[in-house]
Amino acid sequence: MRLSIARSELIEALGVVSRGMSSRSTLPILSGILLDASSESGMLTLQATDLEVSVKHSSPALIEQAGTIVVPGRLLSDIIRSLPEAAITLETEGDKMLVHCQQSSFTVKTMNPSDFPKFPAVDVDSSLNIDSGVLSSMVRKVSKSVSRDETRAVLTGVLFVIEGAQARMVATDSYRLAVDEVLLEEPVATDVEVIIPGRALEEASKISTGPTMTIGVSENQVVFTSDTTTFICRRIEGSFPNYRQLLPQKSGEETTVTISKDELLSAVKRVSLLALHNTPLRVSVNVEDQTLSLSANTQDVGDASEDLMVKAEGPDVEIAFNHAFLADGLAAISTDLVSLHIQSALKPGLLEAGEGEDFRYLLMPVRLS
Repeated sequence: MRLSIARSELIEALGVVSRGMSSRSTLPILSGILLDASSESGMLTLQATDLEVSVKHSSPALIEQAGTIVVPGRLLSDIIRSLPEAAITLETEGDKMLVHCQQSSFTVKTMNPSDFPKFPAVDVDSSLNIDSGVLSSMVRKVSKSVSRDETRAVLTGVLFVIEGAQARMVATDSYRLAVDEVLLEEPVATDVEVIIPGRALEEASKISTGPTMTIGVSENQVVFTSDTTTFICRRIEGSFPNYRQLLPQKSGEETTVTISKDELLSAVKRVSLLALHNTPLRVSVNVEDQTLSLSANTQDVGDASEDLMVKAEGPDVEIAFNHAFLADGLAAISTDLVSLHIQSALKPGLLEAGEGEDFRYLLMPVRLS
C-alpha cells in the first residue's frame, strides 16, 4: 500500500472512526483502525469497531498502490496530529507502515487485517432522513438522563420515536425524565420506534459530515449514514417505561414559575457550591412576593442562598432537588424563558422550555428533613 492524503482529511477521518474504537478490550485488534486503500475509487476507507459499534469513513486520497492494513488507532492519531498541515504519505513495508510528512518519518508495526472483524452488512426495514443539527440538539437534551446502570439495560438507551412528521426522544434514569419533540420537514412513510444505546447515539450524532443524517432500522441494528460515513450499533430489546403516565397532568393546585433560564441556571450553580455530600438544593416559591429562593446548607461547611424575581402563580411551595440534576435540565434548554411546575414537596417537578421548543424535564424531589 502506498498513498498520499491531506493531513486535514486524515485528521477528520481518524476523529470519526475513533468513536468506534475499543479502549478496554482484551483483543488487541480492536484497538486498531483498518485502512483500506482502493485505487479504483481513489478513496481511503477507515474502519473501527468494539463489537458493539462499528464505524466506517472514506476520504479522497492519491492511491499509488492499493492495500489493506490495521494499525494501532490511538498511536496513529497521535502521530498525525503532531504533524504540520501538509501532504502525508503512508506506505507499507512488510509488517510495518511508514508515515512521511515533510522532514518527519515514523515507522509503526501493523496487525493482520484478516483478524479484523468484518463490517456488518445490514438490511434496513425502514429509514428516515433528519437534519444533522436537529439530531445533535435532540441527543444533547436527553443524553444526561440516560441511566448508567447496566442491570436495567433498557434504561441505558434512548427511546427514539417517529410518528408521521413528529420525532421524539425520551430518556430516564428513574430519577429524572427528559422528553424532546421536534417536527420533521417531511413525514416518514413508516412510523419508527426503537431504543438506541445512549452512548452509541451520542457518538453517532457527532459523526455527521453532511447536512442530513439517514437513520435505518433493522430487526436488531440501527444504521446512521452521513455523506461518506456509516455508523452501526445494536438496538436494545425490551419495553421502555410508559413515560406518558409519569408526566404530571396540569391542575389548578400546582405552582407555576416563569423565569429567565440563564438567570436561574447561574443561581443554581452558585448556591450549589454549598450543596456538598449530596445535600439537596431547596427551592421556595413565594407567590405574593413573586420570588423564588434557592438555598443549600452543608453541615460543618456553610450555607448559601439567593432570591430571584419571577412570575409565579398558584400556592406557595417548598421543594428540594438534586442540584446537579436540576442544572442538567436547565442546561438542556435553549429558550430564554423556562417554566417550573411544582405540585407539592413530594411530587416530581417539571421543567418546560419556553415558546419555540418542545422539551420537558421531569425531576424527582429529594425529601426534606
